[in-house]
Amino acid sequence: MTNQDAGSRTPLDTLLMPIVRLARQEIAGAMLLLLCTAAALVIANSPTGHIYEARWDTVVTISFGQMSLSESRHQWVNDGLMAIFFFLVGLEIKREILMGELSSLRQAAFPFVAALGGSVVPALIYIGLNHGKEGASGWGIPMATDIAFALGALALLGSRIPAPLKIFVAALAIADDIVAVGVIAFFYTAEISFVHLGLGLAGIAVSAVANWAGVRKPIIYAFLFAFVWVAMLKSGVHATIAGVLMAFTIPAKTYIDRPRFLQRCGALLRRLEQAAAGSGEEHEVVHSLEAQCELMQSPLHRIEHKLQPWVTFMVMPLFALANAGVNVVGGSLSRFWNTCTLGIFLGLVLGKPVGIFLLSWVSTKWGMASSPAGVSWRQIFGASWLCGIGFTMSLFIATLGLAEESLQDSARFAILAASLASGVAGSLVLLKAKPQEG
Repeated sequence: MTNQDAGSRTPLDTLLMPIVRLARQEIAGAMLLLLCTAAALVIANSPTGHIYEARWDTVVTISFGQMSLSESRHQWVNDGLMAIFFFLVGLEIKREILMGELSSLRQAAFPFVAALGGSVVPALIYIGLNHGKEGASGWGIPMATDIAFALGALALLGSRIPAPLKIFVAALAIADDIVAVGVIAFFYTAEISFVHLGLGLAGIAVSAVANWAGVRKPIIYAFLFAFVWVAMLKSGVHATIAGVLMAFTIPAKTYIDRPRFLQRCGALLRRLEQAAAGSGEEHEVVHSLEAQCELMQSPLHRIEHKLQPWVTFMVMPLFALANAGVNVVGGSLSRFWNTCTLGIFLGLVLGKPVGIFLLSWVSTKWGMASSPAGVSWRQIFGASWLCGIGFTMSLFIATLGLAEESLQDSARFAILAASLASGVAGSLVLLKAKPQEG
């Protein structure tokens, strides 16, 4: 990038850069996620479906000296890899709170109120249909939004989607994740071992102290994360919460400030100009420049940037392979016609857009928040419908909230059907929406 390019970049461009980068990556990630979902469905409904289930149910033991952990492959994905997913979610939440759309009350009000409506209304629909019934505990399933699919769908729609709408959806999904994490922590936690919980919290405290003391080596936080994860896993609090809590202890400040960085790099660049091409001094200066660039990057940004591809292209596809396989061929589809299926489907397809749009509109009419500039209400409604794509988080909560395998199959069927319907409906509304409407 030239100096002219950097100087002509607007504040909106700077704010949008990480979202644009994420959206581009999410297109490929969403496609891979779709392929893995389709593969899981095909395999689960094939003659080898029982082998698919047996493979995921196989117990795998990992030993660390005298200590060992034994879980099925399915549990390793849901308890282990998803902790990494939630760690990334936590990093995104912290970034948005410190410097993004959630950094001030006025900025956060519109997406946060929208996310609240998009969580409460679907839950109420589900509770209304399932109160006192076997699947009543699954009320958290339709509350979630899948940020990967939502941003991927917006990116596929191209230039017709205004930048502020993409920012709104990203911020809404982050706020939605905050609500979902709270629901998992307080309502989907088993019996608690206070000894292990204390150890986990102590590990988080050590990580916070390391941040305060100026420790910037990601490897230190990686070891602390592993310790906290094991402690939380044994405490009864779901291990994925360890990811979110640890993320909030990762340093967001750079090791050196901008003036010192520019001063050091300026001196190094002057040395580089005087050094002979291919000389040892040239290589030394280049390495020093790399070191200064690392010091100018906060651990939060560095870890988030490095972790994003792994989560997008490994963690989430593996999660889809492990959790999206529902047998819809063996037996009658009527077995899915129950209040659990209906509650999830209606919660995502109707509850999400109604809740998001209604509370968004009310928040502006009451003067609590301002809608994004240059975005029509029809576009907001279309984006609200896209937020009914609950996929990853909804599937995850279904494994926590429903004990019966038959109910989990019903939930998977409803989540897949609702996510497809919401994606199609939201895309159609946005394709017909005009920016000047409003």
